[in-house]
Amino acid sequence: MSRKLRLLFAVAIAAALASAPAPVAAQAFTPPRGLGAVTLAWQYVDNTGHRFSDGFLLARGQSVTQSALVELDYGVTDRLSATAGIPYVFARYTGAMPPPSGLPVDACGCWHSSFQDFSLAARYRLGHESWAVTPVVRYLRPSHDYAYKGEAVVGRNLQEAQVGVSAGARLTGLLPRASVQAGYTYSFVEKPLADVPIDRSIGFVQLGYAPTPRLYVSAVGNGQRTHGGLRVGSPTGHPFPVPGELNTAERFAQRDRLLRANYLQVGGGLAYAAGAVDVFASFAKYVWGRNAHNGQDYNVGATWYFRLSK
Repeated sequence: MSRKLRLLFAVAIAAALASAPAPVAAQAFTPPRGLGAVTLAWQYVDNTGHRFSDGFLLARGQSVTQSALVELDYGVTDRLSATAGIPYVFARYTGAMPPPSGLPVDACGCWHSSFQDFSLAARYRLGHESWAVTPVVRYLRPSHDYAYKGEAVVGRNLQEAQVGVSAGARLTGLLPRASVQAGYTYSFVEKPLADVPIDRSIGFVQLGYAPTPRLYVSAVGNGQRTHGGLRVGSPTGHPFPVPGELNTAERFAQRDRLLRANYLQVGGGLAYAAGAVDVFASFAKYVWGRNAHNGQDYNVGATWYFRLSK
């Protein structure tokens, strides 16, 4: 893998960390046969409040989540790669007011942590070093039956099957140091309640530029749309007052799994090639949302490359 492709790979990981449960598997370019990459990344998510169904922001129910991700990507062939990963997540309720959940997991204001979801993915790349179109399939399964009710929890404890495609190109004819990537994923998500589907679409667009052979910077936009889910309503009464469609005790208790969470984020990232290791960092901020969290996230990490066969 050339240095330019390595940097593109690393900064794309940094950008994808903001929204994707398996960052490597979101990328268009794959490693050549026999080349592997181990990524260690740290993510800090500052949830500063909640967006209601009309976009109204309530700066209550704040929480912080930190995640340590380990992920392995390996080139099975020059076009086919396999990826496996799992994050270890820490979560804490940080709001000044009593937590909306009323649960001890939030009321204590203490850290809770555990492994979250295993991720397995396969990608097949079409194209060459200048451009790629890469279908992907991915499966996520909770590592164990962890708690999911409240703000200070590590995840939703749901299985997902994902199908998608990513495309990337180095703009060699126009801007030799520039590149663009984009991707779309549809997630078939396990239903928490039989009558509430929560499948979702996730997409991203990333523009990048290499000012030096070792440094790569990028700007990224990503978003999510939930196909189904429940609306919480809003204090303004549009489309209806709170709690909206969370109108039973069970629905309210599982609201973070059931909400029709739609959002957009914008941010940027950079990567630097240091021998056999690439280091990267990124930032992303919510700029629009409905029935979703508000806030920003910060990501840092490194990718080590190794070769098992030629």
